[in-house]
Amino acid sequence: MCLRFSLIVLLDVIASMVLVGCSANGPVVPPQAPVSEIALQPDLHALYLDLAAAGGSVFRLDPETSVIRIYVFRGGRAPWFGHNHVLSAPRFTGYVYLPRAGSTDARFDLEFRLDELELDRPEVRLPMGEAFATELTSSDIERTRAHMLGDENLQAQRYPFVRVHSLQIVGEAPKFATRVRFELHGQQREMWLPLHVEGMPKQLLVSGSLVLRQTDFGIQPYSALGGSLAVQDEVLVEFRLSGTQIQRAP
Repeated sequence: MCLRFSLIVLLDVIASMVLVGCSANGPVVPPQAPVSEIALQPDLHALYLDLAAAGGSVFRLDPETSVIRIYVFRGGRAPWFGHNHVLSAPRFTGYVYLPRAGSTDARFDLEFRLDELELDRPEVRLPMGEAFATELTSSDIERTRAHMLGDENLQAQRYPFVRVHSLQIVGEAPKFATRVRFELHGQQREMWLPLHVEGMPKQLLVSGSLVLRQTDFGIQPYSALGGSLAVQDEVLVEFRLSGTQIQRAP
């Protein structure tokens, strides 16, 4: 028992040194985001107001009544020394357009900033059960956040936005399949997502989930101690988005 306890303490200390050591020489300021990352993105509010004026229904998604959860799982050769993490997106911008007939011309957009994500809130972790039962200190959370968003991982200063844009929507309420373009870390990938949609016509409730591989977007998952401590490449995203119809101007 004493040997195992000593080994756990030693690994925790070394892991902390690895994480802190990345910033031991002062903060590294990544290059500024390319112009295409921020300045050339469309004004979603203006875009969807134009769609509302042209007919059909436009819904603005509400962060206050919506939930976006991102689950990052421990891995490596000694996963029991690591922790699972859950991130939340308390702020985002999102719109959905539904034409008068059918889903052929329907579309949606959603975007949020990586540096606004909340990490490992106790009230979110506790209901998740044993896999998320470890109580993390504020220093643990801040250290993980700094590493996760830093230059060695998500590079949130250089690539601040996550964006999802629909390319094709098929199906009928309440079940739809949509082909989306997902933008993360300056990379874009296309994928199909199943969606469950209800609450129309005045309200909208969209739920679904997807799995992302970090390496598909040029992100190197965290690894330390020769791979003994690591996070898995696959990240699970679950969402439940609530929206209210925008009234067209007379």
